Amino acid sequence: MSVIITIITFIVMLIILVVAHEFGHFITAKSRGVQVLEFGIGFPPRIWGIKRGETIYSINALPLGGFVKLAGEENPKVPRSLASKGYGSRILVLAAGSVMNILLPIVLFSIAFMLPHDSMVYPVTLASVAPNSPAANAGIQAGDTVVSINGDKINTGADLQRLMQLNLGKEVTLTIKHADSTIQTVQVMPRWKPPQGQGATGMVLNPAPPNTPVVKQSEPFWRAVPMGLTECGQTLVLFKNEIVRWIIGASAPQVTGPVGMAQLTGEVARAGISPLVEFAAFISINLGIVNILPLPALDGGRIAFVILEMIRGGRRISPRTEGLVHLIGFLLLIGLILIVTYGDISNIITTGSAIP
Repeated sequence: MSVIITIITFIVMLIILVVAHEFGHFITAKSRGVQVLEFGIGFPPRIWGIKRGETIYSINALPLGGFVKLAGEENPKVPRSLASKGYGSRILVLAAGSVMNILLPIVLFSIAFMLPHDSMVYPVTLASVAPNSPAANAGIQAGDTVVSINGDKINTGADLQRLMQLNLGKEVTLTIKHADSTIQTVQVMPRWKPPQGQGATGMVLNPAPPNTPVVKQSEPFWRAVPMGLTECGQTLVLFKNEIVRWIIGASAPQVTGPVGMAQLTGEVARAGISPLVEFAAFISINLGIVNILPLPALDGGRIAFVILEMIRGGRRISPRTEGLVHLIGFLLLIGLILIVTYGDISNIITTGSAIP
């Protein structure tokens, strides 16, 4: 896929996710009587705009984001301002963007399941088992085949790894087929912080056998929607577990900027439309989680000021102070994006890829 097509694909995907996010703010603000001054795709300078009612709908030059400009976001004296509304209304409007980014993946995952996508099924056998690991202590040995986990059939190594990551710190039931064809059920607890190179349980998997057939598969609507809902829920658990692993030092955050994300989008797009739609769902969830963090300039930072006002018994931080905090946060965020982008470009020059 050419660089131009990769960039276009990335921008289109980003615009869809941003529009969904900003629409959440837009529709809840309208429903709460807050004046919406502008609904913008991209960041200024403005390329085009049209006014409908009291709102300007605009397309802007920098396509890496979007915004909804509300009347009086920090100033309650402005007529029909966000700041003049009650605590619940303000929190609802501010959180709605992230909520939309969490709900949109249900639709995207469902679409991905309905679209034709590659599927494989092969015996998941173990190349080795680390001594004194949870798997070894349960009697699992090299050459064993993992048949199921908690009753869920294991079709690929990716299935096994995903279910283990979903159940970190929880005891799971594995059905194992030994080399002599005997079947055994054992209990294993995947570790949050395993020794380096061992993985959650100490099991090292053999790769897929050569010439494993790849078949096209698609799900009907009535099956795809529940599967999409389940996939969205499990992805949220995986995000939560990864954040816990950062906190306890089991892993380090991997930060990728716009250049790296564009390159990754192109690589996923080469695999087909279904993987690309699924990738968009992952990015949407990531945007939703990041935006709800209590950091200045983000939705979560604005919610933090509302909660602080509640704690202070209704005494507000001055609009000037709050605006300054968010401005500083925005500038720091832009600086971080520039630093990460510089790292992406440096990786491309040295390794040929922006992705570490």
